[in-house]
Amino acid sequence: MTLATQTSMPPAYRAGTSDAEIEAAAALAIQRRKTQVLVWRIAILVVILGCWELFSRSGPLLDGLLGAPASGPRKSLIDPFFFSSPSLIVARIYEWITEGTELGSLWYQIWITFEEAVLGFLAGSIAGILAGIALGRNKFAADVFSIYIKIANAIPRVVLAPIFIIAFGFGIMSKIAVAFVMVFFVVFANAFQGVREADRAMIANAQILGASPWAVTRSVIIPSAMSWIFASLHVSFGFAIVGAVVGELLGSRAGIGQLIAVAQGSFDPAGVFAGMIVLLIVAIAADYGMTAIENKLVKWRPAPFSES
Repeated sequence: MTLATQTSMPPAYRAGTSDAEIEAAAALAIQRRKTQVLVWRIAILVVILGCWELFSRSGPLLDGLLGAPASGPRKSLIDPFFFSSPSLIVARIYEWITEGTELGSLWYQIWITFEEAVLGFLAGSIAGILAGIALGRNKFAADVFSIYIKIANAIPRVVLAPIFIIAFGFGIMSKIAVAFVMVFFVVFANAFQGVREADRAMIANAQILGASPWAVTRSVIIPSAMSWIFASLHVSFGFAIVGAVVGELLGSRAGIGQLIAVAQGSFDPAGVFAGMIVLLIVAIAADYGMTAIENKLVKWRPAPFSES
């Protein structure tokens, strides 16, 4: 018997074990697994950051231990001029929090980027869901517009950012437009596929019971497609942040993207990585918030196999 088979089999309980004892043991096993996952995540992060810091300081450390060679100081395995180091990145983030950035308060830069991403995300998600459901329910319209959707989807959305900046200027609208096109096609594709994958037997039963097309869509199609839609929303918010940041990199007065552009222009890799870390924290926090909303809206959905 393989290790995978052993770990996937339920534990054996002695005869007469009560349901309460079994539930307590299962809860303890789940908590133990969550603790193991957390410990491994932290350990991997510590190893990666530790190696990064060590390799960026390897040259001076070897010079201190062995003495500098006649040809000059040794070079580090990771050149901190190009890739910085975790300690310098943390110091830069602390400086931004306590003293502000070149563009003003760090919290203001975060708010600008977050506002652009959220507005573009909401607009793109709503439009993508409506278009996906509408075309998923209308096969003739889907056949007519499918070629245009494929053409539009084939265009790299990032290259539209300069056009939006020319059209809308350096203000917030150009960043919202870039975030919108980044989100729309991801959500549309999943909503469309979710509608097409709806249970045909349930649709037929609802129609037999006299449900109108709108009632079928509202009561059968949309709940069936919710898992597809939420799966796309988790991914598309990251695309919304990418769209907002790309717009800010090309032209903006504020935002994390502009902060990264300023750091890039001054050859400050610590500032570039610090901006990336801030964006990462914002994206992870938004993903956790979206997961909480999803769990409230789709309580009927069974738990994943790994949790059950």
